[in-house]
Amino acid sequence: MKTAKFAIGQVVRHRLFPFRGIVFDVDPQFNNTEEWYEAIPKEVRPSKDQPFYHLLAENSETEYIAYVSEQNLLEDDTGEPVRHPQINELFDRRPDGQYAPVMARH
Repeated sequence: MKTAKFAIGQVVRHRLFPFRGIVFDVDPQFNNTEEWYEAIPKEVRPSKDQPFYHLLAENSETEYIAYVSEQNLLEDDTGEPVRHPQINELFDRRPDGQYAPVMARH
């Protein structure tokens, strides 16, 4: 089992599709339904034996929750804020632009 490459609070973008988001949870390996997995086209279906990330995601039209394999994510280094409506429930934006989980509030 691999160690997760991305951390909770990290902003990432999808390697193939035009969306980005903030990691809010990590599964060490695939932990979703078989139906969800089978719905992914075979030619781009990722291996189950890798970390999968829950994202507060957004594209140019909308915000949503995404579940993405590590192999399909890249670090987003644009520094642009993420606009997902649930961000403030889960994260504080620090002065350096990074996101810290709200459980770290003092």
